[in-house]
Amino acid sequence: MTNPFSNPLRILAPAAGLAAVALLANQPALADEQEATETVEMTKGEERLAGLLEGRVAGEPQRCIRTRLNDQVTVIDKTAIVYGRGKTIYVQRTRNPNRIDDHDVLVTRRFNATQVCRLDIVKTVDRLNGFFTGAMFYEDFVPYTRVEDDNG
Repeated sequence: MTNPFSNPLRILAPAAGLAAVALLANQPALADEQEATETVEMTKGEERLAGLLEGRVAGEPQRCIRTRLNDQVTVIDKTAIVYGRGKTIYVQRTRNPNRIDDHDVLVTRRFNATQVCRLDIVKTVDRLNGFFTGAMFYEDFVPYTRVEDDNG
């Protein structure tokens, strides 16, 4: 007859199994449950863009938009560039929105004087010193149009 206490692994193995079961019991059953309970905080830029888009509906993305010399351009740090004002505005998120810096000046080399297109060359220049700080690559422009209230 063998002594059950002669091999310590025989004693520890069941205890380790119970500890693992206890740990698993405290975890969510699915990774989706855990993700659903976590709250995602919006950045300041996303909050600002959400405010501009409030009451507007997204339209079909466009490769080019018409611009005029007096059109407003709003640069939202690390988020988007918004063209226009009034009923319809156009949002340009670029391929790398982290490069959008509201301290830089956008210098656009356009292929057409009356339009801004996704293939235009856009570089950024430091506002104070005038040094080149980077380049941006545009995506399609997404129009957001203000929804008219039927009750008015």
